[in-house]
Amino acid sequence: MEASANARREQFQGMTRVMGVRQFFRWRGWSSKTSRRVASDFGSACGRTTLLLLLMALFLTSLRAQSSSSSTAEVQRYLARGEAALRAKDPVTAAREFRKALALDPKNTEAYTDLGIITFFQGNFRQASTYLRKALSLNPSLAKAEALLGMCETRMGESSGVELLAKAFPKVKDKPVRVQVGLELAAIYYRRGSLDSAAAVMQSLMELAPDNIEVLYLAQRVYYDLADDTLNKLALLAPRSALMQEVIAERLVNNGDLRDAIKYYKKALQADPRLPGVHFELGEALLESSPNDPLAQAAAEKQFAMAIQMDGDSPDIECLLGQIALQRANLKSAYVHFERASAMDHASGQAQLGLGKVLMSEGKPQEAIPHLREAVQSSPLNGEARYQLGMAYRDLNMPEKSRHELKLFHEIREAKAQVRQLFREMNKSSLTLDEELSGAAH
Repeated sequence: MEASANARREQFQGMTRVMGVRQFFRWRGWSSKTSRRVASDFGSACGRTTLLLLLMALFLTSLRAQSSSSSTAEVQRYLARGEAALRAKDPVTAAREFRKALALDPKNTEAYTDLGIITFFQGNFRQASTYLRKALSLNPSLAKAEALLGMCETRMGESSGVELLAKAFPKVKDKPVRVQVGLELAAIYYRRGSLDSAAAVMQSLMELAPDNIEVLYLAQRVYYDLADDTLNKLALLAPRSALMQEVIAERLVNNGDLRDAIKYYKKALQADPRLPGVHFELGEALLESSPNDPLAQAAAEKQFAMAIQMDGDSPDIECLLGQIALQRANLKSAYVHFERASAMDHASGQAQLGLGKVLMSEGKPQEAIPHLREAVQSSPLNGEARYQLGMAYRDLNMPEKSRHELKLFHEIREAKAQVRQLFREMNKSSLTLDEELSGAAH
């Protein structure tokens, strides 16, 4: 069971790393009803993970720093024995040692908190709550004890639990504990349908732990439902508006249906020819649908020109114009576009990759390598950048570096293929776009 869970976790982490968090969040899979049930399951799992981290990783290594008790050497020996017993997974012995410490020092906050941890693990939330409240009455600054008390209260169905978690979340300094407290708090908000409150917590968690897969998982559920709510309102208030047509087009792009997406982008522009951003999105869809078709390239160029006229130039536009020039083997024009994109945003990985590709096409691997390295640094999972860099090293007779980059290229390509397969499997049970929009309009 544990191995299976770990495998699923590694798959999920690979998906988010390969596809990118932003792209993963845009994926649409389960209904809101399903997501609420999943959130409930997640909350239970979150609780188990929370306590493991609280107990083993942080609580027992830092409670003495938080405690204000002045303990004798004998009390400290009991506390140390209790902590050793906990690490040895012997809660009975640990509890006995902590009670001995309390017999000598009835105001020892560390012993009360440790007993609270033990009884929490045993499922005796009421007793755990009693111990933790005693610790907090002696030292109200124990933020982690306050967080654990909030978890006790929520499991007993007490409304005060959420208030305690919300109060403790910004005060907890240890990162792993704060992440787990935030996950529990956000999951509760989410189950209650308080999406704005859940999103506020998830924003903090995304900044704190952007690669934590539990954070990524819950964040995409929260953002998914927020998007659903706004879509429902838009469909009700303005079902035939330009913005609604743009939303439909974006959903179709995410589902891989570029042909129909193009139709809806055009409908959006018919309704509002000056709708910001749509000329660029239409041009991008046209180019992506048929990148080697001269007619599609010309149509995309026209949309990009209109986008520049209406919304201003951007690195993204210049990179796409550079790609078109590369397809036409117009290396001089391509270099100009990629250089312009780089001047606007030197950190643009696509601009650096484009410059590197042009230089490689001109037979200048030595000059291409700095650009390709920057492209890889900007986006380590950019397979094309890895491939071009590997070929540049090969041309310069640097076999070890070449093999390293080409090996990474093949691994990234394989990982992306696995991700695509996972997405196809998940989409088998999802609603069709028409069904979603139909449901939103009723």
